[in-house]
Amino acid sequence: MAHRIERVNSLIRQEISELLQRQVKDPRLGNFIAVTEVNTSADLKHARIFVSSMEQDEDKQEILKALTSASGFFRTKLAKSLRMRYTPELSFHWDDSIQRGNRLLQMIDEMSSETDTV
Repeated sequence: MAHRIERVNSLIRQEISELLQRQVKDPRLGNFIAVTEVNTSADLKHARIFVSSMEQDEDKQEILKALTSASGFFRTKLAKSLRMRYTPELSFHWDDSIQRGNRLLQMIDEMSSETDTV
């Protein structure tokens, strides 16, 4: 991946994280949403934003809907802060890596407790 794309990914991730913490007041978003990764296309016109939350499974679709509806707001703020020729189109996707990591840690804990009792 080109160094410029990596920098853009990092900047978009930081900006959207900050906007979620300080400026977005949508009650559907809950308290804790993490932007885990941003993948920008080579032409810098599309960005896939992966988010995660500790909310219930039913709330995932509501969170994604809320983020999608706020994508115009995010693009406007990104255009002001990034100073790029084109502000990428934003698409939000769910990242379940935190839940998978928790499941793996639980399995490791179970295995270690079983070997301690033997």
